[in-house]
This record gives sequence, structure tokens and C-alpha cells, in this order.
Amino acid sequence: MKIMVINGPNLNMLGIREKNIYGTFTYEDLCKYIETYPNYKEKDIDFTFLQTNHEGEIVDYLHKAYTEKYDGIVLNAGGYTHTSVAIHDAIKAVSIPTVEVHISNIHAREEFRKNCMTSPACVGQITGLGKLGYVLAVVYLTEERKK
Repeated sequence: MKIMVINGPNLNMLGIREKNIYGTFTYEDLCKYIETYPNYKEKDIDFTFLQTNHEGEIVDYLHKAYTEKYDGIVLNAGGYTHTSVAIHDAIKAVSIPTVEVHISNIHAREEFRKNCMTSPACVGQITGLGKLGYVLAVVYLTEERKK
């Protein structure tokens, strides 16, 4: 199974930015955590991890997931979650099950974060569970989608 994990703006700054919200783990720590989570070894999951600070590049990554026949996408679009019709449209265009993930609880933060432009295009949203949210998204894509 091929799963693309796309992280948007400022996620490369994990471990540096707002540690009280995002914790002390780095972006590299996050990728390693996801890839080496204990149950994945027996599931034969091929992960691709991508990060960009540019909206159009996220759209390009989503298109790449389609052309390279990925089975699922885990997406943390960062601040673009709240503003990007282009990313919303790209998720819908590729028709690949996409789970939106946020490390912090966006619904308990600033008012503008409660508006999610990308969520309606996704099969679900996991928010506020830290890096475990990514793992739960992968579990959904590998287990629950089969039912």
C-alpha cells in the first residue's frame, strides 16, 4: 500500500515553533515516528513524506499522488487548511481517500482556525492528538477503508 504524507507551511519548524502547542519533536522525528510505528511493519506500507511552505506545491503533490497511484493521503495543510480552495479542489480532483490531520486542536484555538476549507474534501479530520493523529489516519486508510 502506498501512502503519501503531505505537510504544509511551518511544519518544517516543528521542535522550534510554539513548543507549548506543537511539542518538542522535530519534523524528522515526526516522519520517523509515523514510518516506524509498530503495526506498520506487517502491513507493508510504502510511505512518501513531503513538506512544503508553498500552496501550489501541495496541489502538485496531490496530483503526483494520482499519477503515481497512491492508495491514501495524510494531509496537514497547516495554515492553508483555513484558506485554500485550490487544495480543496485538488483533493476532490484526485479522488484518493485523504485524511486531514492537525497536531493541535484547531477548534480550541483562534476563531479563524475553526473554518476549514479543505476538510469537506477529505474523508475525515483528526485534530488535537499530536503526532498520534497521523498514525490514526494511517490506521483508518489501511484498515477501516477496507470494510
